[in-house]
Amino acid sequence: MDVSALLGFLESLSPVAQALVAGLLTWVATAVGAAFVFSARTVNRRFLDTMLGFAAGVMIAASIWSLIEPSIRMAEAQDMIVWLPAAVGVLLGGGVLRLADALIPHLHSGAPLSEAEGPSTSWQRVTLLVVAITLHNIPEGLAIGVAFGAAATDSGIAVGATVAGAVALTIGICLQNLPEGMAVSLPIRGEGYSRLRSFGYGQLSGLVYPFATVAGATTTLLIRPLLPYALAFAAGAMLYVVIEELIPESHRHGHADPATMGALVGFTVMMVLDVALG
Repeated sequence: MDVSALLGFLESLSPVAQALVAGLLTWVATAVGAAFVFSARTVNRRFLDTMLGFAAGVMIAASIWSLIEPSIRMAEAQDMIVWLPAAVGVLLGGGVLRLADALIPHLHSGAPLSEAEGPSTSWQRVTLLVVAITLHNIPEGLAIGVAFGAAATDSGIAVGATVAGAVALTIGICLQNLPEGMAVSLPIRGEGYSRLRSFGYGQLSGLVYPFATVAGATTTLLIRPLLPYALAFAAGAMLYVVIEELIPESHRHGHADPATMGALVGFTVMMVLDVALG
């Protein structure tokens, strides 16, 4: 990916259009991961758990550098209680995801059907798997949209929020979407579905990204005074996904050590991206 060309193209667009392009790219990244189903029926579980750990590390770093830190700096610049928006936003973001978990039937990848969460349902296992990843993807899309929206506001610019920083977040999410696409399509293939249908289900979980990114950017532009809260809200939702889903899933099959190392690598990669580009 030519980052400079992408950055130049995005800077010529409106914030909402920037968010839409970023959302489409993250959807494509999910589809690329899901496309591994055309070359393999299964994937080495140790490798997949390591990559899930990598995804967790990316999301933790993105939450800190791309969302929580700017939230704190904006609160300071606006003469708010410095820690309040970040604290409230993180707890609210996690709380909303917890509510969604309780109200929407879903099943995490690798878990038996008996461990499906949410209300009882007659939905098939495949549907529950796709719903789980879709719930996971919504806060990521919102975070990207909020980052692009922040880069277009006076308060965001004042504390260093830039399109380059939003691009760094987008690249980080794209990287961690590769194993997520595999985590959906390959288990479905293993249950006997065709390669094409397994791919279709795998990429379907990423379809939410363009809608979530546009929603995040639009909301940010409409409620500019609440931007510090919006940034922290997106961070809290992503942290909830990491703690509730990604880390437990990456440790479920006895590969805790490689998954932990993957998380450290993912954290470092996202930190470098954010500092270098942001």
